[in-house]
Amino acid sequence: MSNYWNNRVKNLSPYIPGEQPREKQFIKLNTNENPYPPSPKVLEAIQQVLSAGPSAGDRLRLYPDPECRELREAVAARYGVKYGQVFAGNGSDEVLAFAFGAFFNSDSHTAIPPSGRRILFPDITYSFYPVYAGLWDVPFRTVPVREDFSIDYKEYLVPAGGVIFPNPNAPTGRALPPDEILRIAAYQEKQKKVLIVDEAYAAFGAAIYGALSVVSAIDEHPNLLTVHTLSKSASLAGLRVGFAIGNEGLIEGLCRIRDGFNSYTVDRLAQAGAAAAIRDTAYYDGITQKVIATRELAASVLRKMDFTVIPSGANFLFIRSPKKSGPELFAALRERGILVRHFNKPRIADFLRVSIGTDKDMDTFLAACIEIEDRE
Repeated sequence: MSNYWNNRVKNLSPYIPGEQPREKQFIKLNTNENPYPPSPKVLEAIQQVLSAGPSAGDRLRLYPDPECRELREAVAARYGVKYGQVFAGNGSDEVLAFAFGAFFNSDSHTAIPPSGRRILFPDITYSFYPVYAGLWDVPFRTVPVREDFSIDYKEYLVPAGGVIFPNPNAPTGRALPPDEILRIAAYQEKQKKVLIVDEAYAAFGAAIYGALSVVSAIDEHPNLLTVHTLSKSASLAGLRVGFAIGNEGLIEGLCRIRDGFNSYTVDRLAQAGAAAAIRDTAYYDGITQKVIATRELAASVLRKMDFTVIPSGANFLFIRSPKKSGPELFAALRERGILVRHFNKPRIADFLRVSIGTDKDMDTFLAACIEIEDRE
């Protein structure tokens, strides 16, 4: 801690990302990256930017389009919305950070703010949410998920400062039906509060749970904002691109926050590559189906081994060993060169989140689980 930090920095509990090892021998099943490469069209689009101009890379000396027009137009066409209903950012985490600043009120001067002024999100959910709340001095209340880790939508039909949650939820993978989400949106709309649905993993749930996205309802509910990332289903975690879809008024609010920090948040290469990825639906539909098939096969094998496996609509599984504690299984897998994610938090300390890798990766993971369990 530095004497020069202000109180905001001193009191902040930063998000801790998943381990990114330098060693190549690890099988990475800990950060929900897509195991398959991005579309070849993404690489072509980036190369076109680099080769444009009188010399290679000439366009890199110029600022990128602050409006992200090509990218936003691609998103609008893909989702059947208006250009003005799309916001682009440097990864969905940046979009979410802007959304906290734009739509949730600060209340730093009240020791215990009234419940109606606190935003709501699940007690087991994306661990960046309380970090954003702390950064913006937004008071919050966590809502317990059910024993099976599902979200009870009725718990969000109460006065609040706003609501946010992922669908499917993280790290559990449980999905909430769209009709229940829209009931929350309708209630919070009457309170003039925003509902943010983080749809980072929605593409991986559609085949089994039906269409999970509520993008089609943004015209019906002007308080509804959906947030998306290209890190998961589009295999572009390294490019750092995300976007939001919502009412034009919500998008303008995000733009005002963005332009209070940096109008050029999405670089030129990222905009070109992301737009190409969004357009190549056939390629990504194919690899999404591969991930889903591998997920379901791995879940079936684990259940036969008496593991607790939470039904997942995401590109990961949330599991508990019948014999080992969460830390024990995590350590044993790491010793065997397999990285998974462990959250040392109440209710989930014995669970691990396992990203879905290739079939070969998952075969290695399952074989390791069998070996570890048999050594009991």
